[in-house]
Amino acid sequence: MSLEVRTVTEAEFPDWNRALNTGFLRPPGDAEEMVAWRRGGADLTRTRGAFDDGRCVGTFRSFAQELTVPGGAVLSADAVSNVTVSPTHRRRGLLGRMMGADLAQAKERGDTLATLIAAEYPIYGRYGFGPAASITEWAVDVARSGLDPRWAGPGAEDGGGRIDLVEGADVRKLGPELHERFRARQPGAVGRDERWWLRQTGQAPDIPGHAWVEPFHAVYRSASGEVEGLATYASDDNWGDAKQPLNTASVRDLIALTPAAERALWRFVCSVDWITTVRTGYRAPDDLLPHFLPDPRAARVVTQADYLWVRILDAVRALEARTYAVPGTLVLEIHDAAGLAGGRFRLDASPEGASCAPTTEAAGLALDVRELGALYLGDASALRLAALGTVTEERPGAAAVAETLFRTGRRPWCPDVF
Repeated sequence: MSLEVRTVTEAEFPDWNRALNTGFLRPPGDAEEMVAWRRGGADLTRTRGAFDDGRCVGTFRSFAQELTVPGGAVLSADAVSNVTVSPTHRRRGLLGRMMGADLAQAKERGDTLATLIAAEYPIYGRYGFGPAASITEWAVDVARSGLDPRWAGPGAEDGGGRIDLVEGADVRKLGPELHERFRARQPGAVGRDERWWLRQTGQAPDIPGHAWVEPFHAVYRSASGEVEGLATYASDDNWGDAKQPLNTASVRDLIALTPAAERALWRFVCSVDWITTVRTGYRAPDDLLPHFLPDPRAARVVTQADYLWVRILDAVRALEARTYAVPGTLVLEIHDAAGLAGGRFRLDASPEGASCAPTTEAAGLALDVRELGALYLGDASALRLAALGTVTEERPGAAAVAETLFRTGRRPWCPDVF
């Protein structure tokens, strides 16, 4: 029988879940509780499967998301997740069919762009996605950091605030409002729904092989008592041969509204007794952490990679939504093999906003929609892309203009996997 790609019915969801686990190399069978949890987060009108003789051999799901862009605007996004093709059915175009149907639906729905976290680099560029925000993880050697081991509280430079340990129930109350304020100022950040906070605090079923371990939660309160930061971390239990603690604290989440709150939380985690190493989790590549330490070399980079990928679906709305570093005008020739966002557009940009419209003027810069996605949040360099040959200057100096327009002073960052 021919392979069929379509949305999944209620009765087919357990089989879809089995195929999802197979693709992610997890034990295929799940407890009913886990299947029900996943079903609770799935919109079946946006949950697709590939079927061979009635058996699910490919999975694909999208959901509504909000993405913060430079300048603070929040755009509707089609967030792509749970993408798998069973090893028996690779190279048959199944992902292309599922992706094509989803992006067409997102375009018709009015989403400005699509997002995903790419497990593998080479896959998604051919569907118009570009790597728009990267991550870096550090391992901090606490003994080398230069921090005073006798002092754990915020210093005078931290605004006179304090740090308190709280429970998961407190995080579910305090966290959502704090995160809304945080993401309003962080390009690349996405929304966190109630299910995110339930997972973060152990209220979701365990994924097989990943049993829940209760973490520690620390909040930073300013001198006025306002919550301005939250850190969640866990520790292993590792003692050396000389009966010395050699424990590693792994930070699962750390968000802050001010540099003072951020510095205070990092210094607190680095001061916890018995902790000799702090793994930071995935941070922005230009995170301030190393320079919060008296000796920045104590923070060693252990991971550096692309993370959030963006696919523009409406070039005009996307380009008008963000702000730009300086005033300027650029005519872009955007190629889009899927026919969703291509065309020639004149961008008149400024720090206050922008206007964008189709034009017949000669193009200054020609690029594929995937390169536009890479540039969009301000992370990629138009000059580097031109040097690599992935964007083309139709007018000399156009790449330099794009460089000054699109780049941002701080790099975008997406703290969340989805």
